[in-house]
This record gives sequence, C-alpha cells and structure tokens, in this order.
Amino acid sequence: MIIGNKEFKNRTYVMGILNVTPDSFSDGGTHNTIDTALKHTEKMINEGADIIDIGGESTRPGYKMISDNEEITRIVPVIEKIKANFDIPLSIDTYKSGVAEAAAKAGVHLINDIWGFKYDEKTAEITAKYNLACCLMHNRNEAVYSNFLEDVVTDLSESIAIAEKHGVDKNKIIIDPGVGFGKTYENNLEIINRIEILDKLGYPVLLGASRKSVIALTLDLPVNERVEGTIATSVIAVMKNSLFVRVHDVKENKRAILMTEKILGRW
Repeated sequence: MIIGNKEFKNRTYVMGILNVTPDSFSDGGTHNTIDTALKHTEKMINEGADIIDIGGESTRPGYKMISDNEEITRIVPVIEKIKANFDIPLSIDTYKSGVAEAAAKAGVHLINDIWGFKYDEKTAEITAKYNLACCLMHNRNEAVYSNFLEDVVTDLSESIAIAEKHGVDKNKIIIDPGVGFGKTYENNLEIINRIEILDKLGYPVLLGASRKSVIALTLDLPVNERVEGTIATSVIAVMKNSLFVRVHDVKENKRAILMTEKILGRW
C-alpha cells in the first residue's frame, strides 16, 4: 500500500507516536509545543520511524473529550511544521470528522480512528474525499463478548463496510485489533497472541500495544519502564506478519524488528 509518497509492503514498519497533548497516559505534556514536537519528530525519524502518528486528544482510560476546535488548534500547526521540515508520511489519531478534515487540509496522509468510523461515519467520507489511507481500530464501550476473537473480526468487518460504503479506497485500509480498548487483560493477551485471525479480512494489520496496561499488569511496571514488554509485542507482530506497529520508543522497537526480520529471512 502507498501512504503519502511511500510504499509499504512485505515488512513490519514503525509508526512513531507524537502526542501533542497535556494529558496522554504515557508522555502527556512532553511534546505539546511546536518546538518540542519537531525535536521529537526528528528524533523518531533518525531512529527509524516510517510514519508519524499525531494525537491531539488523549484516549487513555477515563479520558475527557475535548472540542473539535481545541483539538484542531493543537494539531494543525504541528502538522504544517512537520511537513515543512520533514518528508515522512503523517497520520492523525482522531475519530472526529471535523478534526479529520482540518488535518487533511493541513496535509496528513492517514486517518487513525480508534472507533473504526463507528463514532462519526462522516470521518469515512472525509477519508474518501481527500483520498487518504485509514487505520480502523476495534473498540467497544464494554468488554462483553459471546466469542471474543470472532466478535473482533465481525466488529472490524463492520468498520470496513462503513469505509467501503463511503468510497474509501480498499487499497488504503489498515485494521487494528485495538489492544487496551474495550477488552479485559486476558482479551488483550489473546488478541496479541492470535492477531493473525484478522488476516481473514484481507487487510494489512497494525498492532499498537506500546506501554499499555497489558504490559503494566503482566510485568508490574510503571509507564516509563515498559520498553522491553513493548518490544516483545513488536517481535510477535513481525512473526505474525503485521505490516505496522505503533510505538513510543522507536529506536529499540525498530532494532528488534530488524533483527527478527533478518532471522526470518525477510531481507
């Protein structure tokens, strides 16, 4: 698939996380000025990031929704500055159509929607209108399932149907199992272990487990000590043929991915 001016195929690529928020669970307030955002973007690019994912609203457990205008005010200047200084595909982490359109006009290449177009279907329209790529994440309000793995597949197929209904290019759809969203601890472990079940849907997969609670609960570690746990999930992503991982710590995860790929004979 092509995102921006870059082709992604037959490897596992790194999406680096850039939170321009004061309250994200992992790095809130660290990169929420244009200067600090640019410096962190440059650092992630130098460490091997293939895409930068910009977030203007925290979606940590118990997060407080902000207005479209506030989110747009946070993200648009950062998008514009990054585009002026770096040549790298950009993603916007939003589920709101107004924010998605503002980001599209500013020049992003991918809409990363934690609700898989189910919160605001107009976000699918915006994605199609600007011929953008999208990442459709699995999510539920409550972790209640009849058959967990099959329900995840069904829910994601519904998101894909919304994308297709609104004319999103089938070659620009990515799916995400939604680790940490609408799932129990056991659910999170199971979907990471069985992520290949999503292959039946026929779309590239992104795994985003970086520093999340599943790592905290397993290793009993604070948020700034979850690098090794995240690396383990990235290695699994490579072994299960996921096209992307979304991570905070680019250098460490990139090295682990490259080593795993070499062992598997992928380059």
